[in-house]
Amino acid sequence: MANGAPEILATESAEAIVQEGHGVEVHHVEPELWGLAPFQVVSVAMAVFLLIAIFGAKVHKSITGGLDSKIAAIKQQLDEAKALRAEAEALRDEYSAKIAGAQKDAEAMLVNAQHEADAILSKAEADSKAMVERRKRMAEDKIAAAEREAVEDVRNRAVGAATAASRKLIADKHDADADKALADKVIAGI
Repeated sequence: MANGAPEILATESAEAIVQEGHGVEVHHVEPELWGLAPFQVVSVAMAVFLLIAIFGAKVHKSITGGLDSKIAAIKQQLDEAKALRAEAEALRDEYSAKIAGAQKDAEAMLVNAQHEADAILSKAEADSKAMVERRKRMAEDKIAAAEREAVEDVRNRAVGAATAASRKLIADKHDADADKALADKVIAGI
């Protein structure tokens, strides 16, 4: 590197300029980039700069417009997400309230069922006591009726036995003469 240029700018195909004079030879090497001379590199860079300057406003506007549209789309998506989140929270709160209400209703149903069961149980106990009492009275009535029947039967048998015994006694102790005297006495008393 003769004049301090970086190696990447120098190529093997660089031209060497040799000047002769006064006994000293001077070698001058022109740097190159992608096979272009320095003035060509400057010309290409200037053309790119001018293209950017001329079309840059349009490109800038299109880039800015694209970014703005992306920003607007993202803002819209964020707004939709916020709305969906608010809706989801409202639904969550609504269902939480419904669950709490359902739990209260279930507890109330349980309390009502317990009261109904207690009422049914007490009614069943009262009904069973009344039925036992009715059955007891019916049994007592049947026993009393059986006792009355037994007493009547005993009386009827006693009457039958007394009648048979009195017939026998009368037949044994009263003969035809005693009957005639008894009949005359009854007729005279009338």
